[in-house]
Amino acid sequence: MAKTVLSKAATAKVAVSAKPVGQKRKPSKPSYVLDDQIGFMLRQVWQRHATIFAKEIGINLTPTQWAALAKLTETGPCSQNQLGRLTAMDVATIKGVIDRLTARGLTETSPDPDDGRRLLVSLTRAGQTLAEKAAPHALAISKETLAPLDAKERETFIALLSKLR
Repeated sequence: MAKTVLSKAATAKVAVSAKPVGQKRKPSKPSYVLDDQIGFMLRQVWQRHATIFAKEIGINLTPTQWAALAKLTETGPCSQNQLGRLTAMDVATIKGVIDRLTARGLTETSPDPDDGRRLLVSLTRAGQTLAEKAAPHALAISKETLAPLDAKERETFIALLSKLR
């Protein structure tokens, strides 16, 4: 029967590379940690805000529908394209929003007197009434979203977000 004899160097190599059973290596911190990224944090804040919005708006409106109604209240009639730009919605999104609001009788379209190729979107009487009814709820939603911050932090946060737009 032959014995296997290892040299001192081979024995040392085996000893260094062997890990005790059950011992795990502590991973090094990755260069990209999702929880530290602004986009991820903003998405989490948006999800919290959307939950508050759904609970508190008091009427059957999505945030994008409310944005369209609120902006039309501010600006009066405008083209669908302009409304999309003013509410930061792409062409397909604003079209769907206006189609749904029009189907509910909250908005209507009419030819632009200055450009017959363009339609103007405006609030109906029902849309105006609904926007007036929802406005206090929308203000309360903003207040609740910012509630974890003190007054100075809210002011700073809003100013910083404004710089990032």
